[in-house]
Amino acid sequence: MSFPGSGLAKGLAVTLRTMTKRSVTAQYPDVQPDLPPRSRGVIGLFEENCTVCMLCARECPDWCIYIDSHKETVPPAAPGGRERSRNVLDRFAIDFALCMYCGICIEVCPFDALFWSPEFEYAETDIRELTHERDKLREWMWTVPEPPALDPKAEEPKEIAAARKAADKLAAQQAAEAEAEAPAQDAEAPAQDRDRERPETPGEGT
Repeated sequence: MSFPGSGLAKGLAVTLRTMTKRSVTAQYPDVQPDLPPRSRGVIGLFEENCTVCMLCARECPDWCIYIDSHKETVPPAAPGGRERSRNVLDRFAIDFALCMYCGICIEVCPFDALFWSPEFEYAETDIRELTHERDKLREWMWTVPEPPALDPKAEEPKEIAAARKAADKLAAQQAAEAEAEAPAQDAEAPAQDRDRERPETPGEGT
């Protein structure tokens, strides 16, 4: 059995409890939110790694990646070699009005040219301006966080292992060349010392 005015009393009680609690309102944009480390904001382009293989555009389920390129002839690396052709990127754009942030393009890229950025402040008043070109995608690369540290027991990435192996090989080659040059310099030094120590004979300087 409810008494007259009990509903009003319950509502006022809720109001009083809320008024006595501390506000938890986030003062955005004056205070930026703390985003999780793997937030999916926008996609950044590391253009130097892009080989225009078109895998990202072909695998995109929304067809929101637009790529244009042309071929250029590269001179042979060594005399007598053959000329090669390579693809040169002319345009790389993503229509974020169509993108559903599935991340397939980032996963299939074999050369690590696409990365997730936590940047989320890219709203536009015109939907046609949500197609961002490669200059903007390149700027977003500066907002990409560093990758997390590897587990101490994890295997070393093959790229780092290959680079270290090449560096060790070059250092060993330079050390061998230095050792080969050292005996020749040691052999020249006594001859020069003998020339300096040999006394001059009369009439030799004239």
